[in-house]
Amino acid sequence: MISLEPSLCSFSSHCSFVLCRFSSSALSGVPCSPTEQFPRNSRRVVVLGAPRVGKTSIVRRFLREDFEERYEPTREDFHRKLYHIRGEAYQIDILDPAGEREFPAKRRLTILTGDIFLLVLSLDDRASFDEARSLRSEISQAKSALLRCPAEGARVPVVVCANKADLPAEERAVSRAELLRAFGGKDTACTLFETSAKEGDETLERAFEALAARAGLPVETGPSHHRRVSLRSYRRLGGGGRKAEAHASPCGALHPLARRPSMNADLRLVLATHGKKRTSKPAKK
Repeated sequence: MISLEPSLCSFSSHCSFVLCRFSSSALSGVPCSPTEQFPRNSRRVVVLGAPRVGKTSIVRRFLREDFEERYEPTREDFHRKLYHIRGEAYQIDILDPAGEREFPAKRRLTILTGDIFLLVLSLDDRASFDEARSLRSEISQAKSALLRCPAEGARVPVVVCANKADLPAEERAVSRAELLRAFGGKDTACTLFETSAKEGDETLERAFEALAARAGLPVETGPSHHRRVSLRSYRRLGGGGRKAEAHASPCGALHPLARRPSMNADLRLVLATHGKKRTSKPAKK
Protein backbone atom coordinates (compact mmCIF):
# COMPACT_ATOMS: atom_id res chain seq x y z
CA MET A 1 0.00 0.00 0.00
CA ILE A 2 1.26 3.47 -0.84
CA SER A 3 1.94 5.61 2.20
CA LEU A 4 0.63 9.16 1.79
CA GLU A 5 1.18 10.59 5.27
CA PRO A 6 4.55 12.25 4.49
CA SER A 7 2.97 14.17 1.65
CA LEU A 8 0.56 15.83 4.07
CA CYS A 9 3.51 17.93 5.21
CA SER A 10 3.38 19.67 1.83
CA PHE A 11 -0.36 20.35 2.13
CA SER A 12 -0.31 24.05 1.31
CA SER A 13 -2.93 26.63 2.14
CA HIS A 14 -4.31 26.06 -1.36
CA CYS A 15 -5.80 22.57 -1.42
CA SER A 16 -5.64 22.51 -5.21
CA PHE A 17 -1.88 22.00 -4.87
CA VAL A 18 -2.46 18.72 -3.07
CA LEU A 19 -5.19 17.62 -5.42
CA CYS A 20 -2.94 18.16 -8.43
CA ARG A 21 0.04 16.51 -6.78
CA PHE A 22 -1.85 13.30 -5.96
CA SER A 23 -3.58 12.24 -9.15
CA SER A 24 -5.86 9.24 -9.38
CA SER A 25 -3.12 7.27 -11.08
CA ALA A 26 -0.87 7.75 -8.03
CA LEU A 27 -3.39 5.82 -6.01
CA SER A 28 -3.69 2.84 -8.34
CA GLY A 29 -3.21 -0.38 -6.45
CA VAL A 30 -4.70 0.97 -3.21
CA PRO A 31 -7.28 -1.70 -2.37
CA CYS A 32 -9.72 0.30 -0.31
CA SER A 33 -12.15 2.65 -2.06
CA PRO A 34 -13.89 5.66 -0.47
CA THR A 35 -17.26 3.97 -0.81
CA GLU A 36 -16.02 1.06 1.31
CA GLN A 37 -15.05 3.44 4.09
CA PHE A 38 -18.11 5.68 3.82
CA PRO A 39 -21.32 3.75 3.04
CA ARG A 40 -24.55 5.19 1.69
CA ASN A 41 -26.55 7.39 4.12
CA SER A 42 -23.32 8.24 5.92
CA ARG A 43 -22.38 11.76 7.00
CA ARG A 44 -19.34 13.19 8.76
CA VAL A 45 -19.88 16.02 11.23
CA VAL A 46 -16.71 17.99 11.99
CA VAL A 47 -16.74 19.89 15.30
CA LEU A 48 -14.49 22.95 15.41
CA GLY A 49 -13.84 25.76 17.87
CA ALA A 50 -11.44 27.18 20.42
CA PRO A 51 -10.50 25.21 23.56
CA ARG A 52 -12.78 25.28 26.62
CA VAL A 53 -15.92 26.34 24.75
CA GLY A 54 -17.93 23.15 25.37
CA LYS A 55 -17.42 21.13 22.19
CA THR A 56 -17.07 17.83 24.03
CA SER A 57 -20.08 18.60 26.24
CA ILE A 58 -22.28 19.33 23.22
CA VAL A 59 -21.17 16.11 21.54
CA ARG A 60 -21.95 14.20 24.76
CA ARG A 61 -25.45 15.68 24.74
CA PHE A 62 -25.91 14.55 21.14
CA LEU A 63 -24.84 11.05 22.13
CA ARG A 64 -27.27 11.23 25.08
CA GLU A 65 -24.58 11.17 27.73
CA ASP A 66 -24.42 13.23 30.91
CA PHE A 67 -22.79 16.64 31.23
CA GLU A 68 -19.27 16.46 32.69
CA GLU A 69 -18.42 19.45 34.89
CA ARG A 70 -14.69 18.72 35.00
CA TYR A 71 -12.70 19.99 32.04
CA GLU A 72 -10.13 17.80 30.31
CA PRO A 73 -8.35 19.03 27.16
CA THR A 74 -9.31 17.05 24.06
CA ARG A 75 -6.69 15.90 21.58
CA GLU A 76 -9.08 14.14 19.24
CA ASP A 77 -12.50 12.58 19.63
CA PHE A 78 -14.18 10.33 17.10
CA HIS A 79 -17.65 8.84 17.53
CA ARG A 80 -19.79 6.75 15.22
CA LYS A 81 -23.52 6.36 15.71
CA LEU A 82 -25.65 3.95 13.70
CA TYR A 83 -29.38 4.35 13.18
CA HIS A 84 -32.27 2.26 11.91
CA ILE A 85 -35.08 4.58 10.81
CA ARG A 86 -38.13 3.58 8.78
CA GLY A 87 -36.34 0.57 7.31
CA GLU A 88 -33.20 2.50 6.34
CA ALA A 89 -29.74 2.40 7.92
CA TYR A 90 -27.88 5.64 8.64
CA GLN A 91 -24.45 6.46 9.99
CA ILE A 92 -23.14 9.67 11.57
CA ASP A 93 -19.43 10.08 12.23
CA ILE A 94 -18.59 12.90 14.64
CA LEU A 95 -15.02 14.17 14.60
CA ASP A 96 -13.57 16.71 17.01
CA PRO A 97 -9.99 17.25 15.76
CA ALA A 98 -8.95 19.52 18.64
CA GLY A 99 -5.32 18.45 18.41
CA GLU A 100 -5.07 19.71 14.82
CA ARG A 101 -5.17 23.40 15.78
CA GLU A 102 -1.36 23.42 15.61
CA PHE A 103 -1.28 21.51 12.30
CA PRO A 104 -3.08 23.55 9.61
CA ALA A 105 -2.41 20.97 6.87
CA LYS A 106 -4.11 18.16 8.79
CA ARG A 107 -6.99 20.42 9.76
CA ARG A 108 -7.52 21.40 6.14
CA LEU A 109 -7.73 17.76 5.12
CA THR A 110 -10.26 17.19 7.90
CA ILE A 111 -12.31 20.14 6.64
CA LEU A 112 -12.26 18.81 3.09
CA THR A 113 -13.77 15.49 4.24
CA GLY A 114 -16.53 17.07 6.35
CA ASP A 115 -20.13 16.98 5.15
CA ILE A 116 -21.45 19.40 7.77
CA PHE A 117 -19.74 21.55 10.38
CA LEU A 118 -20.58 22.33 13.98
CA LEU A 119 -18.81 25.52 15.07
CA VAL A 120 -18.77 26.12 18.82
CA LEU A 121 -17.86 29.35 20.62
CA SER A 122 -18.31 30.53 24.17
CA LEU A 123 -20.35 33.64 24.92
CA ASP A 124 -17.93 34.62 27.69
CA ASP A 125 -14.83 34.31 25.48
CA ARG A 126 -14.28 36.97 22.84
CA ALA A 127 -11.32 35.14 21.32
CA SER A 128 -13.47 32.05 20.68
CA PHE A 129 -15.89 34.23 18.72
CA ASP A 130 -13.06 35.55 16.54
CA GLU A 131 -11.76 32.02 16.01
CA ALA A 132 -15.20 30.77 14.97
CA ARG A 133 -15.43 33.50 12.35
CA SER A 134 -11.98 32.61 11.07
CA LEU A 135 -12.89 28.91 10.95
CA ARG A 136 -16.02 29.59 8.97
CA SER A 137 -13.98 31.50 6.40
CA GLU A 138 -11.42 28.69 6.27
CA ILE A 139 -14.17 26.13 5.69
CA SER A 140 -15.68 28.14 2.82
CA GLN A 141 -12.31 28.68 1.15
CA ALA A 142 -11.27 25.02 1.42
CA LYS A 143 -14.58 23.70 0.10
CA SER A 144 -14.76 26.22 -2.74
CA ALA A 145 -11.24 25.24 -3.84
CA LEU A 146 -12.24 21.57 -3.78
CA LEU A 147 -15.45 22.18 -5.74
CA ARG A 148 -13.86 24.82 -7.97
CA CYS A 149 -16.45 27.47 -7.33
CA PRO A 150 -16.51 30.89 -5.62
CA ALA A 151 -16.52 30.82 -1.81
CA GLU A 152 -20.03 32.26 -1.71
CA GLY A 153 -21.20 29.48 -4.03
CA ALA A 154 -19.87 26.56 -1.99
CA ARG A 155 -22.96 26.58 0.26
CA VAL A 156 -21.28 24.64 3.07
CA PRO A 157 -23.79 23.62 5.75
CA VAL A 158 -22.74 25.04 9.12
CA VAL A 159 -24.47 25.04 12.50
CA VAL A 160 -23.07 27.52 15.02
CA CYS A 161 -23.55 26.96 18.75
CA ALA A 162 -22.86 30.05 20.85
CA ASN A 163 -22.48 28.08 24.06
CA LYS A 164 -22.78 28.92 27.77
CA ALA A 165 -26.01 30.87 27.33
CA ASP A 166 -26.79 29.99 30.97
CA LEU A 167 -24.17 32.46 32.24
CA PRO A 168 -25.26 35.83 33.73
CA ALA A 169 -25.59 38.71 31.27
CA GLU A 170 -22.69 40.61 32.87
CA GLU A 171 -20.30 37.76 31.99
CA ARG A 172 -21.23 37.86 28.32
CA ALA A 173 -18.41 39.02 26.03
CA VAL A 174 -20.26 38.69 22.69
CA SER A 175 -23.54 40.45 21.95
CA ARG A 176 -26.50 38.99 20.10
CA ALA A 177 -26.12 41.63 17.40
CA GLU A 178 -22.50 40.61 16.78
CA LEU A 179 -23.50 36.96 16.49
CA LEU A 180 -26.19 37.79 13.94
CA ARG A 181 -23.82 39.93 11.87
CA ALA A 182 -21.20 37.17 11.82
CA PHE A 183 -23.36 34.07 11.40
CA GLY A 184 -26.87 35.23 10.52
CA GLY A 185 -28.07 37.41 7.69
CA LYS A 186 -28.75 36.14 4.19
CA ASP A 187 -26.55 33.04 4.38
CA THR A 188 -29.17 30.31 4.74
CA ALA A 189 -26.44 27.64 4.80
CA CYS A 190 -25.45 28.81 8.29
CA THR A 191 -27.73 28.41 11.32
CA LEU A 192 -27.07 30.08 14.67
CA PHE A 193 -28.17 28.96 18.14
CA GLU A 194 -27.39 30.22 21.64
CA THR A 195 -27.06 27.03 23.66
CA SER A 196 -26.24 25.67 27.10
CA ALA A 197 -24.55 22.27 27.07
CA LYS A 198 -24.64 22.34 30.87
CA GLU A 199 -28.43 22.60 31.06
CA GLY A 200 -29.18 20.66 27.85
CA ASP A 201 -31.93 23.12 27.00
CA GLU A 202 -34.53 23.11 24.22
CA THR A 203 -32.35 25.34 22.06
CA LEU A 204 -29.65 22.68 21.99
CA GLU A 205 -32.25 20.16 20.85
CA ARG A 206 -33.22 22.51 18.00
CA ALA A 207 -29.56 22.81 17.07
CA PHE A 208 -29.36 19.01 16.77
CA GLU A 209 -32.48 19.01 14.58
CA ALA A 210 -30.90 21.68 12.35
CA LEU A 211 -27.75 19.57 12.17
CA ALA A 212 -29.79 16.64 10.84
CA ALA A 213 -31.69 18.83 8.37
CA ARG A 214 -28.51 20.41 7.01
CA ALA A 215 -26.95 16.97 6.60
CA GLY A 216 -30.01 15.64 4.75
CA LEU A 217 -30.74 13.15 7.53
CA PRO A 218 -34.06 12.26 9.18
CA VAL A 219 -35.04 14.27 12.25
CA GLU A 220 -35.12 10.94 14.13
CA THR A 221 -31.32 11.06 14.31
CA GLY A 222 -31.75 13.71 16.99
CA PRO A 223 -31.08 12.41 20.53
CA SER A 224 -34.68 12.71 21.73
CA HIS A 225 -36.30 11.19 18.62
CA HIS A 226 -35.09 7.60 18.82
CA ARG A 227 -34.56 4.85 21.33
CA ARG A 228 -31.05 3.90 22.34
CA VAL A 229 -30.07 0.26 21.83
CA SER A 230 -26.89 -1.75 22.08
CA LEU A 231 -24.74 -2.38 19.03
CA ARG A 232 -25.60 -6.06 19.24
CA SER A 233 -29.33 -5.31 19.15
CA TYR A 234 -28.83 -2.91 16.27
CA ARG A 235 -27.03 -5.51 14.18
CA ARG A 236 -29.87 -7.96 14.67
CA LEU A 237 -32.19 -5.59 12.85
CA GLY A 238 -30.52 -6.41 9.56
CA GLY A 239 -31.96 -9.90 9.69
CA GLY A 240 -35.58 -8.76 9.77
CA GLY A 241 -38.27 -10.94 11.38
CA ARG A 242 -39.75 -10.48 14.83
CA LYS A 243 -36.62 -8.97 16.34
CA ALA A 244 -36.63 -6.23 13.71
CA GLU A 245 -40.34 -5.65 14.25
CA ALA A 246 -39.71 -5.21 17.97
CA HIS A 247 -37.55 -2.21 17.10
CA ALA A 248 -39.81 -0.82 14.39
CA SER A 249 -39.57 2.59 16.05
CA PRO A 250 -36.42 4.61 15.25
CA CYS A 251 -33.37 3.44 17.19
CA GLY A 252 -29.69 4.25 17.39
CA ALA A 253 -26.56 2.56 18.67
CA LEU A 254 -23.16 3.99 19.50
CA HIS A 255 -20.29 2.00 18.02
CA PRO A 256 -17.89 1.59 20.97
CA LEU A 257 -14.84 0.53 18.93
CA ALA A 258 -15.10 2.89 15.97
CA ARG A 259 -11.89 4.58 14.91
CA ARG A 260 -11.29 7.57 12.72
CA PRO A 261 -10.49 6.53 9.11
CA SER A 262 -6.82 6.85 8.22
CA MET A 263 -5.32 9.90 6.52
CA ASN A 264 -4.93 7.74 3.42
CA ALA A 265 -8.67 7.03 3.39
CA ASP A 266 -9.47 10.72 3.91
CA LEU A 267 -7.20 11.75 1.08
CA ARG A 268 -8.75 9.16 -1.23
CA LEU A 269 -12.17 10.57 -0.38
CA VAL A 270 -11.02 14.10 -1.27
CA LEU A 271 -9.53 12.91 -4.55
CA ALA A 272 -12.72 11.04 -5.42
CA THR A 273 -14.81 14.15 -4.77
CA HIS A 274 -12.44 16.28 -6.82
CA GLY A 275 -12.45 13.71 -9.65
CA LYS A 276 -16.25 13.63 -9.78
CA LYS A 277 -16.33 17.41 -10.00
CA ARG A 278 -13.86 17.40 -12.90
CA THR A 279 -15.59 14.66 -14.88
CA SER A 280 -19.02 16.25 -14.40
CA LYS A 281 -17.96 19.42 -16.22
CA PRO A 282 -19.37 19.64 -19.76
CA ALA A 283 -16.82 19.59 -22.55
CA LYS A 284 -16.08 22.89 -24.20
CA LYS A 285 -17.31 23.25 -27.75
